[in-house]
Amino acid sequence: MEKLRVAVVGYGNVGRYAVEAVQTAPDMELAGVVRRRVLGAVPPELTSVKVVTDVGELEGVRGALLCVPTRSVPAQAEALLKRGIHTVDSYDIHGELADLRRRLDPVAREHGAVAVISAGWDPGTDSMLRGMLEFMAPRGVTYTNFGPGMSMGHSVAVKAIPGVKDALSLTIPAGMGTHKRAVYVELEPGADFAAVEQAIKRDPYFVKDETRVTQVEDVSQLIDMGHGVVMERKGVSGATHNQLFRFEMRINNPALTAQVMVAALRAAARQRPGCYTMIEIPVVDYLPGDRDEWVRRLV
Repeated sequence: MEKLRVAVVGYGNVGRYAVEAVQTAPDMELAGVVRRRVLGAVPPELTSVKVVTDVGELEGVRGALLCVPTRSVPAQAEALLKRGIHTVDSYDIHGELADLRRRLDPVAREHGAVAVISAGWDPGTDSMLRGMLEFMAPRGVTYTNFGPGMSMGHSVAVKAIPGVKDALSLTIPAGMGTHKRAVYVELEPGADFAAVEQAIKRDPYFVKDETRVTQVEDVSQLIDMGHGVVMERKGVSGATHNQLFRFEMRINNPALTAQVMVAALRAAARQRPGCYTMIEIPVVDYLPGDRDEWVRRLV
């Protein structure tokens, strides 16, 4: 079996787990890690891995996992697709997903590549589950309640605000699909807390939710990468009422995100050129090996 050579782009929370997920995938081979800068000694776990600053320095790359902040995904995905490299990202600004899909689709088609966007657990696998619940009970209401847990995308967004040295954003479920945000910030010397607080609350990641910002001396003492979701639907199947469904999970956030991205890259290599969300791809394409074997095992 020819293995797909993969580059991990970015080496933050998700990138670390993506390296592990690629290395344990039976149908993939890690080509290397792409970082913005390679200064000094590399982390001990990367001593046997090629670390570069440009994907062009790696040989035979066919797929790339974009483990980078959401707001840098569009430009980086576009550049890699133009090289004919499949891309997978975990873009998590829900209201902008359709725009990103429209932007990347013609680029991917032109260069014979595939992009799978928003391949995490939400958006991503939770989106697939919501789709299933919709056809199981076409009429009804679905509530998706996250947390309590660390939101990586929200935390990264806060870190990008001037004056913030480090940050942690916790998602607190408020019920009925609504959430509160508890943000803890460690400030740079001389930074104005009131200005930082207002910048956070105006950011698109936070503007729709009740957000409380607290200044702390050391954010690292608060970090716990656990997260979770409870998804519930009450609806109607045909003319039968009171159909109740519940899905719950408690997970290590970056580890699951990385694993889903690896599965999505496998699926990407099996699609026609273009840009896809996870709900548009057959479930069996996310699984390694022979399709018929999975049909026999799962159906």
